[in-house]
Amino acid sequence: MIKQNYLGHFKTNFHLAVPVMMSQLGHMMVGVADSIMVGRLGAVPLAGASLANVIFNITLMFGIGVSYAITPLVATADGEGNTSKSANFLRHAIIINILTGVFMFLLVFVANSGIYHLNQPLEAVELAVPYLNVITFSLVPLMIFQTFRQFAEGLSDTRPAMVIVIISNLVNVGLNYILIYGKFGFDAMGLLGAGYASLISRVVLALWMALYIYYGSRYSPYRMAFAIKDYSKAVFRKLLSIGLPSGFQLIFEVGAFGFAVIMIGWIGTKALAAHQIAINLAAVSYMMASGLSAAATIRVGNQLGLKDVPTLRAAAFTLYIMVIVFMGLTATLFIVGRYFLPSLYIADATVIEIASSLLIIAGFFQISDGIQVLSLGALRGLHDVKIPTLLTFIAYWVLALPIGYILGFVFDMGATGVWYGLLIGLTIVAVAMLWRFNVLTKRMMANLTPVS
Repeated sequence: MIKQNYLGHFKTNFHLAVPVMMSQLGHMMVGVADSIMVGRLGAVPLAGASLANVIFNITLMFGIGVSYAITPLVATADGEGNTSKSANFLRHAIIINILTGVFMFLLVFVANSGIYHLNQPLEAVELAVPYLNVITFSLVPLMIFQTFRQFAEGLSDTRPAMVIVIISNLVNVGLNYILIYGKFGFDAMGLLGAGYASLISRVVLALWMALYIYYGSRYSPYRMAFAIKDYSKAVFRKLLSIGLPSGFQLIFEVGAFGFAVIMIGWIGTKALAAHQIAINLAAVSYMMASGLSAAATIRVGNQLGLKDVPTLRAAAFTLYIMVIVFMGLTATLFIVGRYFLPSLYIADATVIEIASSLLIIAGFFQISDGIQVLSLGALRGLHDVKIPTLLTFIAYWVLALPIGYILGFVFDMGATGVWYGLLIGLTIVAVAMLWRFNVLTKRMMANLTPVS
């Protein structure tokens, strides 16, 4: 058995994860920038953004989950040294992800008027619907970007996506300033302007990433993936067998937080605006932790291809340490800055007070959130997605949301009661996922001959 160089694992994990964390942060900063800049217009536009983003993000998360399939498969093929296999996965993933993007766009565009039937504040709904109509168009370019990004990550190339996301995010912020507030001769469009800014920046994102993969010298051996030929039902099934459960994993989790928005909307506009602030901040730490999760998928997938289970476990458990430390720091930040952070979004004292109480709860669920997202990435690297999907559904929809409803409305705890329910769901799923990864890899240790 190989003696593990744990310092080396930390360094490898760090170099893989940090670019993904930064690109995830940049990706989330599109929503953060929209929320901060729209929040200057008042609580109603911010609540409208919250409602629209619930529907958009739930839909997008399913698409992102579908796109995740390519990373572990390519990472395993890369560990085997099989270039043509990796290119073949990319060729099929391009078709799947574009069709998924078109399907999601049509679904949201047709169903978005349903917001009027969710018993939400009418003034927020009237702003949310046109904003959602605009950002829905960005689902297709986002899926194109995800295809090439996940492929590059499968090959352990995580830096280009970081650069592309950060620059496109700067484009979004600049366009926000022009279109939301009406600068340089443009009419002030408010929340709708934020929607157009996001759409344009995401088109830039997709085009740039696709061109990088096509023309990059490192990727010339994979250019065959752009040929429209030689499609295989078996390869489509392989990608979908990982992608569809991964998509439902994200829907169950993000959908639970989305339904929490609906419940909090029953309380009122100020509670909804406070929730938007708190969940926006929590989403930033979550997306950065998902960078470590992406590193787990890559490292575990690579070592699976090499059939080196001891190194696979060592790589994964050093990532668990990293995510616990990182999320512990964000927990401290949320609790200490519970009044200052909401003030960056809005000046309304009532909204800030509600948001501060939610940030305390967010602080408590940071480590659980980090462990569960890292576990999902590590299990995906093992191509294990079906049982984790079931566990995610039970934790959120059977436990977290009913408990949140009882605490929030039966015991009259309001928004904080709903968030306590989410805290319970995150903790349960974190423990279950970590236990499953440990059991599966111990079983692999017993069944496979370690590399010597």
